[in-house]
Amino acid sequence: MKSKIIKTITYITIITILLAVFITPINTISLQIDPKAIYIRVNQVGYLPNDTKIAVAFASEKLDNLKFEIIDAKSGKRVWGPNTLGENIGKYGNFNFHYRLDFSKFNKTGRYKLHIIGTDIKSLPFNIAESAYSDCPKIILKYIRQQRCGYNPFLDEVCHKKDGRTMYGPMPDSTYIDVSGGWHDAGDHLRYMLTSGNTICRLLFAYLENKEQFADEVNALGQPYANGIPDILDEAKWGLDWMLKMHPEPDQLFHQVADDRDHIGFKLPCEDTADYGWGPGSYRVVYYANGKPQGLFKYQNTSTGIANLAGRYAAAMAMAHRIWKDDLDDDNFAEYCLKAGQEVYEMGLKQPGCQEGTPCRAPYRYYENSWADDMEWGAAELYKETKDSTYLREAKGFAKLINTSSWMGKDTARHYECYPFMNMGHYALFEVVDEAFKDTLIGYYKEQIEAVQKRAKENPFLIGIPFIWCSNNLAAAFVTQCLLYEKMTGDTQYRELMAAHRDWLLGCNPWGVSQFVGIPADGITPLHPHSPMVPHLNRLPIGGLNDGPVYASIYNSLKGIRLHEDDEYARFQSDYVVYHDDLGDYSTNEPTLDGTAEAVYFLSYFATLGKSN
Repeated sequence: MKSKIIKTITYITIITILLAVFITPINTISLQIDPKAIYIRVNQVGYLPNDTKIAVAFASEKLDNLKFEIIDAKSGKRVWGPNTLGENIGKYGNFNFHYRLDFSKFNKTGRYKLHIIGTDIKSLPFNIAESAYSDCPKIILKYIRQQRCGYNPFLDEVCHKKDGRTMYGPMPDSTYIDVSGGWHDAGDHLRYMLTSGNTICRLLFAYLENKEQFADEVNALGQPYANGIPDILDEAKWGLDWMLKMHPEPDQLFHQVADDRDHIGFKLPCEDTADYGWGPGSYRVVYYANGKPQGLFKYQNTSTGIANLAGRYAAAMAMAHRIWKDDLDDDNFAEYCLKAGQEVYEMGLKQPGCQEGTPCRAPYRYYENSWADDMEWGAAELYKETKDSTYLREAKGFAKLINTSSWMGKDTARHYECYPFMNMGHYALFEVVDEAFKDTLIGYYKEQIEAVQKRAKENPFLIGIPFIWCSNNLAAAFVTQCLLYEKMTGDTQYRELMAAHRDWLLGCNPWGVSQFVGIPADGITPLHPHSPMVPHLNRLPIGGLNDGPVYASIYNSLKGIRLHEDDEYARFQSDYVVYHDDLGDYSTNEPTLDGTAEAVYFLSYFATLGKSN
């Protein structure tokens, strides 16, 4: 499940039955391709009227003499075109011929399909409308709400009541503290400050930027009763309350609840039987953030500090102070958050470096090794709330230290090595610095975007991300960075690049599958995501963003993967990159908490942009 390869344990009894039999040989898939077939991929959610609108058509044979048109999805009548397919972009995966179909000039609202003239080939339907993205933000929140630990409104059950017993802390090991609450990380039941802190930051940032997009349909428990508070803030507070519990004293911070002993197969959280030494389904371990290597069994991490966690903690608490004070008129909670943020930020100053995820029975973990970006973000947000110039000076120092360091432009990186997947600190700092330093921050973003653009120009989908684990998180983060760069500068030159990565997530990819479960409701979306809700309840985790495609070399090296059904997308797999809509593929088809939260901003941005047009 999440921490990814850790799921070796889950399937260890299965893989002894000839693992090679279960993994589809990538190099034989091309034999299944129909040389006459033509495929069209579009953003299934659709486009705003003034959007960049580009689809991709591909085939095994040349399509140079063909044209395409836009037809009404219901009547089949032409509404635009004909237009040429354009130039062949070249080979990608198993297909030698790819064409980018540009219909940006067509802006009439309606529901349409693309049609290759002279054939019966049509795209999936899509909308062109100001309201194309209006429902997406609340659907995303449904998934995050489903991940709640403690009382879970999706299940109407309470889980993990005995979390947890401490390890590595200043108190004696196995001391009980109450760290209930928060969210499960993905399909497993671990909880991390590393990912949850970022999740809360993304929720609060999306609210601050696009407040009008968030309705009030549920109460604080996630039940379907309005309570006068936007649902995104109800969800953020669920996480904030947990973060505050994980900081029980001014100089203490815990960072992880449970470990890979959780990975004993699919199970509902309220029926968890994992044994951490206190009996099945009893207490679970809670790890203290000591900034040093940790691991109770054979394997240990290589932690060097806690500043990565501390910076994000401070950013979340500072933004919470602003919102609860200014928007919700709750000074007590606002001041509580600000105090906690300042305390943990000071801890980060004293312990620079990264607190990684803690392994146990397997060596795999979150490998985060960047922290200056997080401290920059925390310092910038604290400065906005306190006007203490010390925070501003420190934020600028951290900005220079992290500079352009990221995954952008790289071919690969370790799991969560460059985390979070884009630097929010640069944007947070931008509004409070002088013009010269603004230019510096703009330059950092621009250099990273152009590094992605250089890689993107090598393929017809215009995608520049490396297909490492959680590639969808990278794509979502890159969309956000492009949008923030445009807000900072007014420079629109990267809109096509941004739209390509957005559209990739929403179905304009080789498999033609939106990477969000249930978005759009009538589209081709994951039906068999790697989640215990599927086999146990026959329910889908609607709104969740899957991990996403990975390099075939990564997929073929993994232990414990067994596809449960025939691969309906076999013809689109290649020796380069693969994606499977299968319960057994934990590497590409598992919805994740922080990845989903990563998309809240850009989906709410497009919903807001549609209203303003």
